Amino acid sequence: MNMLWLMLLVVFSSSVSSNGINTTRPDVVNIGAILSFNSLIGKVAKVAINAAVEDVNSNSGILNGTKLKVAMQDTKDSDFLGIIEERHGGHNWSTILSDVSRDLPYCKRAPCPSFVLCCNRLHLDITSIPFFVRTTQSDLFQMAAVAELVGFYGWRDVVAIYIDDDFGRNGIAALGDQLNEKRCKISYKAPLNPKRAQKISATYCSRVLTLRMHTPDNELKRRFLSRWSNLTSSSSIGIRKSTDTFGLNTYGLYAYDSVWILARALESFFSQGGEATFSNDSSMTEFSGGHIHLDAMSIFDGGDLLLRSILQVNTTGVTGPIKFDADRNLNDPAYEVINVIGTGVRTIGYWSNFSGLSISPPMEVQKMKLKNTNSSQLYSVIWPGQTTQKPRGWVFPDNGRHLRIGVPLRISYREFVSKGDTQGSQGFSGYCIDVFTAALEQLPYGVPYNFVSYGDGHTNPPTTDLLRMITRGTFDAVVGDITITTSRAKMVDFTQPYIESGLVVVAPIRKSNSSAWAFLRPFTPMMWCVTGIFFLVVGAVVWILERRTNDDFRGPPRRQVVTIMWFSFSTLFFSQKERTGSTLARFVLIIWLFVVLVLNSSYTASLTSILTVEQLSSPVKGIESLVTSNEPIGFLRGSFAKNYLTDELNIHNSRLVPLNSPEEYNRALKAGPSGGGVAAVIDERAYMELFLSTRCEYSIVGQEFTKMGWGFAFPRDSPLAIDMSTAILKLSENGNLQRIHDKWLMRSACSSEGAKQDVDRLQIKSFWGLFLLSGLACVLALLLYLINMMCQFFKHSRDVSQPASLGSFLQFLKQKEEDVQIRSKRRRSERVSNRIMHENGSINDANF
Repeated sequence: MNMLWLMLLVVFSSSVSSNGINTTRPDVVNIGAILSFNSLIGKVAKVAINAAVEDVNSNSGILNGTKLKVAMQDTKDSDFLGIIEERHGGHNWSTILSDVSRDLPYCKRAPCPSFVLCCNRLHLDITSIPFFVRTTQSDLFQMAAVAELVGFYGWRDVVAIYIDDDFGRNGIAALGDQLNEKRCKISYKAPLNPKRAQKISATYCSRVLTLRMHTPDNELKRRFLSRWSNLTSSSSIGIRKSTDTFGLNTYGLYAYDSVWILARALESFFSQGGEATFSNDSSMTEFSGGHIHLDAMSIFDGGDLLLRSILQVNTTGVTGPIKFDADRNLNDPAYEVINVIGTGVRTIGYWSNFSGLSISPPMEVQKMKLKNTNSSQLYSVIWPGQTTQKPRGWVFPDNGRHLRIGVPLRISYREFVSKGDTQGSQGFSGYCIDVFTAALEQLPYGVPYNFVSYGDGHTNPPTTDLLRMITRGTFDAVVGDITITTSRAKMVDFTQPYIESGLVVVAPIRKSNSSAWAFLRPFTPMMWCVTGIFFLVVGAVVWILERRTNDDFRGPPRRQVVTIMWFSFSTLFFSQKERTGSTLARFVLIIWLFVVLVLNSSYTASLTSILTVEQLSSPVKGIESLVTSNEPIGFLRGSFAKNYLTDELNIHNSRLVPLNSPEEYNRALKAGPSGGGVAAVIDERAYMELFLSTRCEYSIVGQEFTKMGWGFAFPRDSPLAIDMSTAILKLSENGNLQRIHDKWLMRSACSSEGAKQDVDRLQIKSFWGLFLLSGLACVLALLLYLINMMCQFFKHSRDVSQPASLGSFLQFLKQKEEDVQIRSKRRRSERVSNRIMHENGSINDANF
């Protein structure tokens, strides 16, 4: 009988036919399985494997008569495993499996499917065990699910309690990697002795969240579940006692499917011509000794083909769809999120690698095509203490050290931060202080803190120096008007910006009074010139198209010039009296009238604005004009604006004038460049709006040329930075942030004068598309007209027997079309009369 041994889980022996060659499909394929018979998983797997073998052998549609035969070995009764474990000094199974796969060549050639093996929980390199196939879900996905649960409940730091062995250590390492992707971390790792773990678990884990592998409901699973009680009590399955009944678990389902995976892979293997051939290896001699003779083992030559057949299996089993990905993992791993309540459990949701957390089973989510469309959600959880309120995750101890919050002691713009005699907020007040305290009230935990001023009270403290106090441990946070910049973000973590404040240019302005020439201001000089030229061009084009057929466009040269001028500019009011008869002229005119309509409307709107709105103007038009000039520029001493102007805009340092307060801003701007002052001041918009609220002689000119904001600073990786960001967003959504802004920074009417700054004059760039359209219409009409005239000219030349030349063509264009047609007609009549007379004369001569 031809026989082939195959490994299920781990196989350490094989047998061949007497001559070592198997040239036909074997009658029996022996499957070796090593289980722990005394463990619950081992008991369930033993029943499930035998049931699967029985089902495969009774199915005539697979293996074509070849039968499977399983040989199971208890790990406690395995002499081979004892030798290997002794050889490795009692190392854990991760080391043993890796070394065995390296030292025993046959293990690298015979596929080793595993539905519950220690490798399932380890970062094993697939290349170190090339024939290892995981037929259950990888625990790496379980770590991803745990990390998503942590992120879902808003916890940033977790304490990891784990069994101190390879399983636990590698699992925690994988969990740490997944948590980092969620911006979470393991703050403390607590290893447990394996002997204490079970007692602690039974004592403390009575009301927790946990995960278990999810297998979708299907007909195969339901039928198998209905058979389970009979399988566990059947003596044919190999249970030692009829009273040894136990419930089916997920591992049993995967064990059952593992046998079917092997069966379908074997069917493909034999269908592709695979043969059960073996070869010996003399290197096995060194492993022999005692009752074990490893030198009698052989290498399975068809291992590569069988491995490919396993990985190409695509079927449906009791665990659902079965298909492997490129990493040899089963596709679409999924878990149930379980809430353990005393001795009972309840499913509160599901997790899968394609749908995330959801209250719907993954297969339903996939069918409904809801991937990435719904936010993560779970049913409510009953937490320890019989409460449904989510645990905070961490809190500040009531008797612990208060946070030291650094506050800049400003001498200007005290609306943002100031220290006075007020009792609230430890003597500090201002917009930034109110936002900070309001955000703290949004947190689900209390934060004890003390404000500590920073600065000498005579000058504004440098912001960078203040932030360095966090990195040195002097301060636990900084609250104030702190602008978020790239360099500062490398030192500390900032919250979500609570106010936008980019750099702007402030310069003196003057009021522009209305004048007798105000009607010219809506258009720029270039716009006026281009518009006038097009009026003349369109008039000239219409004159060319109409003069041969329309008497209104004919006459003495002086009259024709006047006609062109009059016709052109009368289109501005749609009052031209000359009629157009040709199709081409009408085409040009209709396009031009549309352009005139748009120009007329735009001019009217701009002129109305100029005459009714008070205009403000400034010699400085914005940051662009400042960069190209050589005039001095003021900035706030200690501000990041200096570095931005020199590094980003390449403004020479000699042009920059440091100023200390709004009063110095005022004096420098009034003096101007000629009086030792500055042409403009560059500072953040939040400051400038306060500065302008009482100074109407200045205004913001140009656009804000940076986009920045203010935030609160915390040490790197501080969970408070994230929670405070969430709190700031809540303040923005409920309107409290705007109310705090209005309380401290409500501007007077004067600060909005910049909105009236010099209404932009209409430029050619706003209308070049219209002019291009009209110009193309003129060119096209002239081109068609020229082609038509040339055709008529050549026909006329033939009629009058006149040679074609440029001079005669130009003369032809000057003539009225009606006169040309009459002359041509007369010439044709003369030719006909002459031909008739000639023919009559010829007849008379013949008769004579």
